[in-house]
Amino acid sequence: MKEKTDLKVLARALAFAAQKHRDQRRKDFEASPYINHPIALFDHLVNVGSISDTEILCAALLHDTIEDTRTTPEELTEVFGAAISGIVQEVTDDKDLEKDERKQLQIDHAPHLSKKARAVKLADKICNLSDVISSPPSNWSLERRQQYFDWAKLVIDGLRGDWPELEAVFDQQYRGRPGKGSLPPKPHPRHNPDLKGRAKRYAEAMADNINREARK
Repeated sequence: MKEKTDLKVLARALAFAAQKHRDQRRKDFEASPYINHPIALFDHLVNVGSISDTEILCAALLHDTIEDTRTTPEELTEVFGAAISGIVQEVTDDKDLEKDERKQLQIDHAPHLSKKARAVKLADKICNLSDVISSPPSNWSLERRQQYFDWAKLVIDGLRGDWPELEAVFDQQYRGRPGKGSLPPKPHPRHNPDLKGRAKRYAEAMADNINREARK
């Protein structure tokens, strides 16, 4: 997609997500800052999917704010508009439901996601598989990691067709499904596994853009 990216809106989304996730950590062994995850989605969408659509990129940065923070759909709509808020809501689980029901609903809803929401969902699953391979939660057994991979594939199989580059990276990651003696998958030519480093660089670059805008 070749739309001109609105850096001001992206900067606002990054700042909003960073504030909302400021006290949260990922479940990996290093307990890395949660904001690394949405920035990793942003990275994949831009550098693998060649996506510049502002609504998709903002939704990626904001995709866990409703589900995992006290952000409401109404707040997102007020700050970012109905389109971005709508994409986030499409990829948000209802935490009032039991975990197994939420997972089944992701499978059931995948074919009905909008094209933009499919991009965000693909990037999310790519990043999650990468994390499970490289730095899984310390209490996840081999069986649980394998189950996560198989469930993620069921979700993605229901939304294929719109984003071939992202789908190719997902398939490459899936081939790294954990097993006894298994090796990490070879990286896709446009997939950089150094997500933490890139997340930091993106945050720094975005901060520079914000500062430049402020000086104008």
